[in-house]
Amino acid sequence: MTDFGPDPTRIPEALTDEEAEALAARYGLDRVGVRPSLGSYLRDLWRYRHLAWSMAKGEFVSQHRDNYLGLLWAVINPIMLGVAYYLIFGVLLDLKRDVGNFIAFLTIGLFTFVFFSAALTSGSKALLGKVSMMRSLQFPRLLLPIVVVVSGFVSSIPAFLVLALIALATKEPVTWSWLLFPVALLVVAVMGLGMAMIVARVVHGARDLANVVPLFVRLLRYVSGVFFSIEARVAAIDDAPVWLGPLLEYQPGAVALTIVRQTLMSEMPLDWTTWAVAVGWAIFFLVTGFFVFWRAEGTYGRA
Repeated sequence: MTDFGPDPTRIPEALTDEEAEALAARYGLDRVGVRPSLGSYLRDLWRYRHLAWSMAKGEFVSQHRDNYLGLLWAVINPIMLGVAYYLIFGVLLDLKRDVGNFIAFLTIGLFTFVFFSAALTSGSKALLGKVSMMRSLQFPRLLLPIVVVVSGFVSSIPAFLVLALIALATKEPVTWSWLLFPVALLVVAVMGLGMAMIVARVVHGARDLANVVPLFVRLLRYVSGVFFSIEARVAAIDDAPVWLGPLLEYQPGAVALTIVRQTLMSEMPLDWTTWAVAVGWAIFFLVTGFFVFWRAEGTYGRA
């Protein structure tokens, strides 16, 4: 009988582990559900940077496509919230007496905190809505919290530009410190990104904790001086412990707002101690968030 070659119906013998590994390496295949090495992970992040930007643009468009005013809501919402806060805390509670330019103080704190809090709340759910995508495609999962923070930052740019206009309208002098305004926003963004990485990992491991994040953000709003001067309020407390003021002033949320205010408000001159603390927090959260997220890379997308 003539041999016409191998029988296509014959089941080949199973490969050994060593042979399968060599075959995968030959064709550049990676095992699914396994955490990559740190160097490989960093290279993949850089290789997929264009995908991250495309996803961020898609996230940005999807957020505003159902609104007639679109991107204007990124400005309208914090302005309306600012008016409400001004009436409640500035007029009714008379907290405006603690700050000379309360309008600039309030709007800068509010607009900055809106972005900061959105990074936390959106970051906490960055993985939950992308389970199908993670099961279908191979890419660094860290791109997902990066995408929501970048998208939120781009959405907030019009609001940040309005802050400069409000500072001018309230007769804040334009000084060289204004040049640090985008730098301060970048520090806030890095800090928010690091925290988003951490909460994304935590919520993925225990999804019920997604309900706790908004509560944490609300608490942070009330202790970060969004609508009041921490220094003035602590000074008004009788027999306040000496550690209370520094504890409130140098926690992440407070320093994030303070460095932005110091760039635009003359009554709050630049304090390099505050900036050093803010940069320190940003680096701490970025590095910690990266390693916390990377260590669970092989688990994302599983049931």
